[in-house]
Amino acid sequence: MDLQEYQLLTRKTAIYSQDTFLEYLTLGLASEAGEVSGVVKKYIRKDYDLDIAKDKLIKELGDVMWYWARLCDELGLNPEEVMEINIDKLLNRQVKNTLQGDGDDR
Repeated sequence: MDLQEYQLLTRKTAIYSQDTFLEYLTLGLASEAGEVSGVVKKYIRKDYDLDIAKDKLIKELGDVMWYWARLCDELGLNPEEVMEINIDKLLNRQVKNTLQGDGDDR
């Protein structure tokens, strides 16, 4: 499955108000990213071995992806273009030796 196909399929399970889609999806994305962090925390604490953590991370990363794809779709963004812009930004920072540091304008 490619990203655009996935993005279109997420429409089938999207249940939220169009009046608050931006807030709903952004908060959902942050919440799911927090759940990814929680799995890693429990792995560090030795509650899970790596195989169990990976199984849980697959599910949580999938949820992160759903919210990201819905945000892209609702905003009329092509997910592949979002990825290309991001990797171009990072590669440019690498060339300028500013990959590490703070802020968006490095």
